[in-house]
Amino acid sequence: MASEKNAVALTGFFSSLFHNLPRLLLTNVLFALPFAVIFGIFFLINTLTGINSMFIYFLTIIPLFPFYAGVTQVTSHMVRGEENVDVFSNFIGGIKENLLRFLIHGVVMYAAVFISYYSIVLYLGLGSKNGMFYVPLVICILIAIFFLFMFFYVPPMTVTFDIKMKDIYKNSALMTIGELKHNLFAVFGILILFLVCATVLMCSFTPVLLIIFTIVLALFIVPSILSFIINSAVYKNMYSMIVDKDSKSKTIDKKMENRRKGQFHDDEEPVAEDYSDLEIDESADGDEFIFYNGKMMKRSYLLKLKKEAEERKNAK
Repeated sequence: MASEKNAVALTGFFSSLFHNLPRLLLTNVLFALPFAVIFGIFFLINTLTGINSMFIYFLTIIPLFPFYAGVTQVTSHMVRGEENVDVFSNFIGGIKENLLRFLIHGVVMYAAVFISYYSIVLYLGLGSKNGMFYVPLVICILIAIFFLFMFFYVPPMTVTFDIKMKDIYKNSALMTIGELKHNLFAVFGILILFLVCATVLMCSFTPVLLIIFTIVLALFIVPSILSFIINSAVYKNMYSMIVDKDSKSKTIDKKMENRRKGQFHDDEEPVAEDYSDLEIDESADGDEFIFYNGKMMKRSYLLKLKKEAEERKNAK
C-alpha cells in the first residue's frame, strides 16, 4: 500500500511538473534578470577590490531573496493544484507583498550559509591534521542540514500565511524535525536535479559550451524547478498543519477571552460540517491529498469525516 501511494504521488508530481513546465520556464526568465544583475554587481566588487572571496559572493543572497519570493509564490500555487497559474501577476505580487520579510530571510540565510561554509572548510582542514576536529565538523554539517531543512518551509510559509516572523521560524524549525520524511524527499529531488545538471555540464566538450550551459541552467532552469521540487515535497503537510494549528489557536483564544470576562459558556459553538458538497470516489486507489474548504486533507480522512457527518444527520 505504501509503495502504491508513493507511486501515485510520484506520478502526480511528474504530471504536474510537465503540465506546468512552460510556466516554470517563464518564472525563471523573470528571475534571471535580477539574478544576473545582482550577481554581476558583486562579481565586479569582488574583482575590482581584489578580495576574491566567497564572502562577497554570498552577499548576493540578501538582495536576491525577495525575488525568490516571486518564484515561491508561483510554485506554491502550482503544487496546490491550481490550473493556469498567472505567472507574471503572482511573481510580482509575491515580491511586493513579501519584500521586507524576504530581505530579513535573506540576511538569516546569508548568515547560515556564511557560518556553515567557513566552519566546514575550517574543521575539514584541521581534521586532516588532527582527527579530533572531525567531531565539530560533523556538528557543523548537522547544523547546516538543519538550516537547509528549515528554509524548505520559511519561503512558502511566508508567502502563504500572514503570521508573525517568530512563528514562521518556530514552525519551520519544528517541521525540520517533525517532517523529516518529507524533507528527505525534497533532498532526494534536489539531488536528482543537480545530477541532471552535472550530466549536462559534463557533456560540455569546450569551455564555451560549459559557460553557455552553466548560464542556461542557473538562469533559466534551476531556480523554479528547485522551488517546485521543494514545495511538492513539503507544502501540503505544512499548509494543513498551519491551518489546523491556527484554527485551534483562535478557538482557544476566544475561550480564554470569554473566561477573562467571567463568561464560562462560549456563545459560538462550532458548527459541524455536513460535507454534503463533497464528492469523492470511494473506490479510487491511493490516499492522495485533496484541497477542500481551504485545507489540504487526505482522501481517507475526508471520507471518514463525511461518513461521521452522515451518521450525525441520520441520528437526528
